[in-house]
Amino acid sequence: MTEELSPAERYAEARRRAADQATELAAFRELYDFPLDLFQVEACQALEAGKGVLVAAPTGSGKTVVGEFAVHLALARGRKCFYTTPIKALSNQKYGDLVRRYGSTRVGLLTGDNTVNPDAPVVVMTTEVLRNMLYAGSATLDGLGYVVMDEVHYLSDRFRGAVWEEVIIHLPQSVTLVSLSATVSNAEEFGDWLDTVRGDTDVIVSEHRPVPLWQHVLAGRRMYDLFEEKNGRRQVNPDLERLARSEWARPAYRGGRGGPRREADRERERRQRARIWTPSRVEVIERLDAEGLLPAITFIFSRAGCQAAVQQCLVAGLRLNDAGERARVRQIVEERTAVLPDEDLHVLGYFEWLEGLERGVAAHHAGMLPTFKEVVEELFAKGLVKAVFATETLALGINMPARSVVLEKLVKWNGETHADITPGEYTQLTGRAGRRGIDVEGHAVVLWQRGMDPVALAGLAGARTYPLRSSFRPSYNMAVNLVSQFGRHRSRELLETSFAQFQADRSVVGISRDVQRNEEGLKGYREAMTCHLGDFEEYAGLRRALKDREAELARQGVALRRAAAADALERLRPGDIIHVPTGKFAGLALVLDPGLPDGRSPRHRHRDGRGAAAAERLEGPRPLVLTEQRQVKRLNSADFPVPVEPMDRMRIPRSFNPRSPHSRRDLASALRTKAGHYEPRRHRRERSAAADDREIARLREALRAHPCHGCAEREDHARWAERYHRLERDTQQLQRRIAGRTNTIARTFDKVTGVLTELDYLHGDEVTPEGRKLARIYCELDLLASECLRHRVWEGLGPAELAACASALVYEARSDDVMPPDLPEGRTRQALSEMVRIWGRLDALEERHRISASSGVGQREPDLGFARPVHRWAKGHGLDAVLRDSELPAGDFVRWCKQVVDVLGQIAAAAPEENSTVRATARKAVDAILRGVVAYSSVG
Repeated sequence: MTEELSPAERYAEARRRAADQATELAAFRELYDFPLDLFQVEACQALEAGKGVLVAAPTGSGKTVVGEFAVHLALARGRKCFYTTPIKALSNQKYGDLVRRYGSTRVGLLTGDNTVNPDAPVVVMTTEVLRNMLYAGSATLDGLGYVVMDEVHYLSDRFRGAVWEEVIIHLPQSVTLVSLSATVSNAEEFGDWLDTVRGDTDVIVSEHRPVPLWQHVLAGRRMYDLFEEKNGRRQVNPDLERLARSEWARPAYRGGRGGPRREADRERERRQRARIWTPSRVEVIERLDAEGLLPAITFIFSRAGCQAAVQQCLVAGLRLNDAGERARVRQIVEERTAVLPDEDLHVLGYFEWLEGLERGVAAHHAGMLPTFKEVVEELFAKGLVKAVFATETLALGINMPARSVVLEKLVKWNGETHADITPGEYTQLTGRAGRRGIDVEGHAVVLWQRGMDPVALAGLAGARTYPLRSSFRPSYNMAVNLVSQFGRHRSRELLETSFAQFQADRSVVGISRDVQRNEEGLKGYREAMTCHLGDFEEYAGLRRALKDREAELARQGVALRRAAAADALERLRPGDIIHVPTGKFAGLALVLDPGLPDGRSPRHRHRDGRGAAAAERLEGPRPLVLTEQRQVKRLNSADFPVPVEPMDRMRIPRSFNPRSPHSRRDLASALRTKAGHYEPRRHRRERSAAADDREIARLREALRAHPCHGCAEREDHARWAERYHRLERDTQQLQRRIAGRTNTIARTFDKVTGVLTELDYLHGDEVTPEGRKLARIYCELDLLASECLRHRVWEGLGPAELAACASALVYEARSDDVMPPDLPEGRTRQALSEMVRIWGRLDALEERHRISASSGVGQREPDLGFARPVHRWAKGHGLDAVLRDSELPAGDFVRWCKQVVDVLGQIAAAAPEENSTVRATARKAVDAILRGVVAYSSVG
């Protein structure tokens, strides 16, 4: 090829190669034993050219290489690089990777738990740590050249996402930002926003998976491919569709009942069941092992399910490791857990956990001790654990790829209800399948479940609709920090640059176009309804007012009739004979039970002060009756459009059994004998309220007197006027939507600053001494914590007591527990009660300012559920006793303890230095909590 080039072309090519070799990218490439992908090269070249980058690529595609190049550039240019991650486990993992490459002297770590070499030129940290540095104006920021934001799509997170936007907005303009994201459908929109707030930013999107992913469905003994290639097009496997149809055809699935089934039907169903079933967890692992598809991660959306899966494998005698591998597992485990106190091993479930690891199986979920999770991750990476049963949290962070991923179900609990997983979640979970440089292909296996729709599954697997949606909301802490640095006006402008407002403004553009189009239509309609006799718009307004008044009176009449009917029903007694006026069971009926909504007898009605509105909320009376056709039915208000009056009464025998056909027949016969000759009372139609309404009379008179009333084309004009009115109503609704989305973040900021001003944290652009304390508290209940400091709620408490109070600021139970928590006695209980009272006052104040916790801004009620466990732990009680008493998993206990330690550090920083014991007590509380399994850290 070179021989075909002219001398000038060869010279130019040589110069280009020399220029490439002189770049930092060329030196960086030498660190890898594989060639970089095109998207990695493009991103690195943009970085070296001084641009920021947003890289959106599938899980496992190697986008972190771009982040590592930012580290390389920073070191080469004598600048600092901060590598931020959303979770501590990922920070620890990335810290280890960078230390192995650059050495421990050049790399530091900052998380809530660990501080290692914080002044190093490269520091790995959680995103919250960087946010706090920016607000504090930390000297560590000096010389910062690059910030890598790994997993930047976390800014969609409802609880923590705002932190990412705060960092992006407040980073100095001299800092180059590297944003690494999963594949999102609106990467270009996010990139446009970054370009607006950070300057020149290249958006690099890659849909290519370096390791191809094959999708399967495992049903019974057979593994079906989800897709099939036909005529160059991908379609759902016809065998799977036939399987679904055959299951739907099964009599048992259709829910058919009654009648003898033919032996042939039963035999067909037995053969069908022999072919289709949901394989057990043990069967799945054995099948994957036989086909060479291990190691595998099985996602089970339940911690208890993960633990049960490991137990099932142990009971079944499953062994995936040979003797040599078992010995290596035991050696690694004993080394990593040597620091754990021997007396705690039993309560931590250490021995059962070790047995599973030796056999090559393990669970991985947030309820596990962090040490245990880290060991599972290490053994899985080394190939010594072949099957991991994990919750979806594993898919959101740490680098733990497998050859195969198994999904047990496509439904998970989202905290409120069982919901189908989204295409984005499916992509995130199955993205773990296929290890680059190890596997030729990855495999995603979905287990067959009754009622599964292969077409819907294919839609999940084929969709890439994972939009990035901002969850940004101003908090109290954010407000005082912003006002302190920039003043109110500039702070408002800064918040208007958030991605949340950017997205809202973009949606407004589309709505504005609709408004403009509607206004053009209104102009045309106005011309079409023009009348030569007068103002037809005015005439149409009179007609509309008349119509609205008549409709209003009709609604009032219906409501009054319903209320009268409900009152009549509430007066019924067992034994009353009535005539049901309408519905399926119209005719003669005997009241067996009045069916009052709250189970009270009629004479006790409204004793608690509630009137007809309360009864209506409870759906009104639903009398149980026996019809003359011998049916016992529960009726409702729809069967009684008019009031019903008893025609007579009869005694209901004590022996009457509504479930006995004989009893029903006898009583229905007696009913017909007693009242069969009665004629139903006809309900006299009442005079219409409209006939006597003065407003209606006035409007009719005004209509007749209007010039347009005599127009020959009046009805034609009226049709155009009606269209005009409908379009005008739609346009006004669109304009209200625009008003609701314009300056939304700034309006919320105004509400927040209004609360802070009323509480004396702000005076205009000045932050008060109390406000400066609030500026140091970053927890979700920041304002409550600050108010407790101000009102000296925690003065005089001991370390364990303060720890219990601090837990209420961070702890949130995983489920709503109707039982009140068991609280420590004495001063702790008093202080917690006072905290709840202060929260009540804040809640009322927020309500006045139209701020709510549900919108992500207000202060939720403090949760006291962790007060007793952390109090006992800080008092020195053993882990066994504390966990047994609290029923918390060890991992949850450790995680909440570390969050309490974190907030205690904030309290210590914010507490006054003079005339207060809180600062010293908070530090003692931290020391009291950081012991045993809570103190152990795998880093540093």
